[in-house]
Amino acid sequence: MSKWLLRGLVFAALMVIVRLLQGAMINAWETKAGLISITLVVIFAILVFIWGFSDGRADARANPDPDRREDLSMTWLLAGLFAGVVSGAVAWFISMFYKSLYVEALINEITTFAAFTALVVFLFAIAGVALGHWLVDRNLEKQPRRHHGLAEAAADQEDRADTDVFAAVRHPGADENHPVASEGGGTERAGRREGQP
Repeated sequence: MSKWLLRGLVFAALMVIVRLLQGAMINAWETKAGLISITLVVIFAILVFIWGFSDGRADARANPDPDRREDLSMTWLLAGLFAGVVSGAVAWFISMFYKSLYVEALINEITTFAAFTALVVFLFAIAGVALGHWLVDRNLEKQPRRHHGLAEAAADQEDRADTDVFAAVRHPGADENHPVASEGGGTERAGRREGQP
């Protein structure tokens, strides 16, 4: 199962539960309908944020390089759209048998309400992802860089030697017959100096 589908199914089911609770609680406390609706939506958004935060931390730990990280924004966008459409359709279907559920026409449920659900899921999930990335990146910046293994260190040393213009000068066993620049602009063997022809 793909990541976006799993998240979409979970939050579609959660939104249906939220709407069932909303209907039951508003019928019990009609004067507090606004407070009940806002509270339930906030709880839903917090759960989305927590999952997004978990995704962001896991992604940043698996890929310290930001350029190699997953496109979690598309994952959560698809999850939000799926959750909105499916939860709206399911809520409308349940309302045919459970009259206490507050729903609108089917077209409104799978468009207007679905867009609202998708927006809540996407915004709070991406906020959680961004916070997770930021916390992991901040901790990585405080840690010193480590070289893992002698092979990597040797390869790094070899790469630097290829571009080090002073490597031959520092080398203690430099070849005496190595060509050197002469005063006339040409080259001559190092051994043919000091009066040698």
